[in-house]
Amino acid sequence: MLLSKFLTYYPYYKRNLKVAFPVMLTQLGAALVGLFDSIMVGHYGTADLAAVSFSNAIFFTVMVFAMGALMGITPLVGHEVGRIEQRLSKASLTPDDEQYIAEKHRKITTILANGFVFMALMCLLSLVLLAPCIPFLDAFGQEPEVVTCARPYYTLIVLSIVPFLLFCMFKQFLEGLGNTMVAMLITLGCNLLNIFLNWVFIFGHFGLEAMGAAGAGLATLISRTLMPVCFLIVMLCRTDWRPYLTRINRFMFSRRETDNLFVIGTPIGLQTFVEAFLFTASFIIIGWISKEALAAHHIANQMCDLTFMLAQGIGAATTIRVSHQLGKGDLHAVRMASNASVHLCLLMNTIGAALMIVFRRQIPYIFTDDPNVIPIASSLLLIGGLFQYADGLQTVGGAMLRGIQDVRVPMRIAVFAYIGIALPLGIYLTFFAPQISIVNWQLSIVNDSPGYGVQGMWAAFVIALAIPAVAFHIRFRRQLRHMENRK
Repeated sequence: MLLSKFLTYYPYYKRNLKVAFPVMLTQLGAALVGLFDSIMVGHYGTADLAAVSFSNAIFFTVMVFAMGALMGITPLVGHEVGRIEQRLSKASLTPDDEQYIAEKHRKITTILANGFVFMALMCLLSLVLLAPCIPFLDAFGQEPEVVTCARPYYTLIVLSIVPFLLFCMFKQFLEGLGNTMVAMLITLGCNLLNIFLNWVFIFGHFGLEAMGAAGAGLATLISRTLMPVCFLIVMLCRTDWRPYLTRINRFMFSRRETDNLFVIGTPIGLQTFVEAFLFTASFIIIGWISKEALAAHHIANQMCDLTFMLAQGIGAATTIRVSHQLGKGDLHAVRMASNASVHLCLLMNTIGAALMIVFRRQIPYIFTDDPNVIPIASSLLLIGGLFQYADGLQTVGGAMLRGIQDVRVPMRIAVFAYIGIALPLGIYLTFFAPQISIVNWQLSIVNDSPGYGVQGMWAAFVIALAIPAVAFHIRFRRQLRHMENRK
């Protein structure tokens, strides 16, 4: 029975992984840069590690909205590619077929042209939101030593958002075409450069003065500036992709096409924003406890990011595969591809959770030698193992819905779960919940209201992310059934 089911899904596992694997390496490479930033800065000083954590929490809240909004490009392009592939699958093409395919290629070029406009608007919005925070970082209630280290680092990463969003726009466009390899190679190459520059600037090699957290920010700015330049060169060198750039003309820019990107992209951006806002708020709230708690929170978050990037890779592949099959009109393949992604996600989550739980006492030493940080981080990694399943399934569920361009309802579910449930529950469990002990299967209150500290916040994460993890999948199944009934 199990073997038969595996053989049925095997072609879909294979196709999904072929698309997902480069994205997973791309996302994993991006996460590894943050990981090496944390490791290097953590060994430079605990205050610098807390500064990087605090700065990225603010920065990524805005950046993930812009990145999420640009994800709307992928299903729009993917749908058109699916229609082209459906025509090309015919034994012979008529002149009408050739004209249809040419029109679809022009449509894809139009999406790219207006994608540049949409990206520029996202850059402007991001800078307007992030730059004014620079002189007011001390208003977030962090320790003065942390704020002093954070200000130069934060300034540099804010400057990096323009080239990085241009890279994201190119990446989402090529993912819509079905290519995920180029983004992987560019990301890995620039990330290796980032790690090398971290070593140079943070610790002061080659005669340079040690810069600590500011050095990590400078390395990030240089590597992110190089990323879209590499993408532009690759697209101009590929004969099949070059026309998408060279055939852009002023008649392709339209309010209607840009509005379409807003309609699809903005709910996706808001969904990613509210999740990032939850984590940003958690960094600020945990910073009120102590710099040791904040550093431990950052360590656990970095480890969860590694497995989350794998889930994001599967999610990106799911959006591509679902949108292509939807464009072809093959709803059975849509169902099978989405199911295969869920199976792969659960496998990745299980491996990640097992590693984090088994090695929870050893992992913190990678980041720091501070004896006050290590036991806190170890306890968070135990909760983080459970966190993997909720986070992974909600990621893939959201990607499935993006593939069928269903984005508004998932956004509302995310707002309810992350802001309406997770944040108030996290504050309650962190500072106010009475600690409960279980002895001989009986519950008893150990202390009236000390709260569970940073562990309480992580427990709230697990509970809240389970809501979209279930709701997204139910929604997708219902939408797919409606499509099949209409067909």
